[in-house]
Amino acid sequence: MALFITLDNVYKLYNLDPSKKTEGIIVLSQQNGPNKEYTSHSRLFDGLLLGFMVQGSMKSHIHFLEYEINTGDIAILQPQLMIETKSLSEDAEIVTIGLSLDFITEFPILREFVMNNEIRWQPIIRLQPEDMKLQNELLTLIQSFYHKKPSPNKTQMLRHLVMVLISMISEVYSDLPNNKSVVKNRTHEIIDDFYLLISKHAHQQRNVAFYAEKLHLTPQYLSSFLKQKTGKSALQWIDHITVLHAKTLLKSSNLSIKEISNELHFEETSIFCRYFKRIVGVSPKTYRNEE
Repeated sequence: MALFITLDNVYKLYNLDPSKKTEGIIVLSQQNGPNKEYTSHSRLFDGLLLGFMVQGSMKSHIHFLEYEINTGDIAILQPQLMIETKSLSEDAEIVTIGLSLDFITEFPILREFVMNNEIRWQPIIRLQPEDMKLQNELLTLIQSFYHKKPSPNKTQMLRHLVMVLISMISEVYSDLPNNKSVVKNRTHEIIDDFYLLISKHAHQQRNVAFYAEKLHLTPQYLSSFLKQKTGKSALQWIDHITVLHAKTLLKSSNLSIKEISNELHFEETSIFCRYFKRIVGVSPKTYRNEE
């Protein structure tokens, strides 16, 4: 399942207790294995995501590039960056903290986070060994506060705990030896620009030539470049984002399949249904009714 996630729809999409809802923050603990809660899918979050690998390991595509995430690692995803889980160890356990855009704008350190190319292209880090114990204690505290009964100061206390954790992460980046270098090279630039274009236009434009023209490249070069660097061609990424939109609308809205087809600018509902089934393997109706 691939989803656009916001703080408004995350409780429905993940079947979470809405009474735990805290303004600007979501905390989610998931485990892999039979009858466990971990769901493996592509996702985009409309905010900042912090993923803490408590146990086990996973392989993921983050912003088109593949990473291995091991016990103790932290994944930092800036707003609207895609993460796609490729594989998980049987003992994988992950704690995820999501912060809304409104939350981010209140703190200068977070505004820098979402604009920092170094974080964008080096999203996997880990704290120094002496700080790992503090990190784990903070994660436990944050989860405890998140699940405690509502109180007048609950949100404020939770925010302070989260900001301490983010300050610790910021120190790691400031201590990196290449922190003053320009991280974004030509490869990153093409990937970044293509990603921004498909995120904005894929629900309307599914022609590779449209994106190639915007990037001042030939369609053939763009497709072969992306295939070489990311494992998927331009058309495959366009389809991926289009289906991402479709799946999210099917799962989180009451729009009819015809209305979703219109929203995604398909000429006919039947064309949309065939397109969706070709890529996903089931019809939009079947997908919507799946648990």
